[in-house]
Amino acid sequence: MAKKSRKQQAGGTPATVALTAAGVAFTVHSYEHDPASPSYGEEAAQAMGVAPERVFKTLVADVDGALTVAVVPVAGSLDLKALASAVSGKRAAMADPAAAERTTGYVRGGISPLGQRKKLRTVLDDSAGAHDTICISAGRRGLEVELAPADLAKLTDAVLAPIGRGRACPDGRPGTSC
Repeated sequence: MAKKSRKQQAGGTPATVALTAAGVAFTVHSYEHDPASPSYGEEAAQAMGVAPERVFKTLVADVDGALTVAVVPVAGSLDLKALASAVSGKRAAMADPAAAERTTGYVRGGISPLGQRKKLRTVLDDSAGAHDTICISAGRRGLEVELAPADLAKLTDAVLAPIGRGRACPDGRPGTSC
């Protein structure tokens, strides 16, 4: 009999396997992904009926030659200077999509900060702390997990920093620090 992969053994993605193994409480949300959608994150928020400031996207950047994961609200964008500063770097740029996919083991639009092939240093936007739970990719387009931001930070050894740009704070204030 063939050896089953982690995904097959647990009946989920590497991200959900990691959450289950850690004993973390989470909820899986699935929706029908539209390949024509211009924004995976905004599509997820709308499909799940969740406020965009509670749905976070996972982006991979190159900070001084090291791939780094940035987790920011889909309602805004990543501030590359702030990301570099958060990890004591000088310069950040978005990573080559092929390198991000190869390193994380996920496809673009489905990259999760959890269960990556190679664990990358991670920075979570500090606005996550304003919510009881946030939603992140579960490792495939059309699949999200909802969990406490503190659990995500702990499992990824994330640095919390104001790396989002153009986001709104939960109380409606615009800004980069809630």
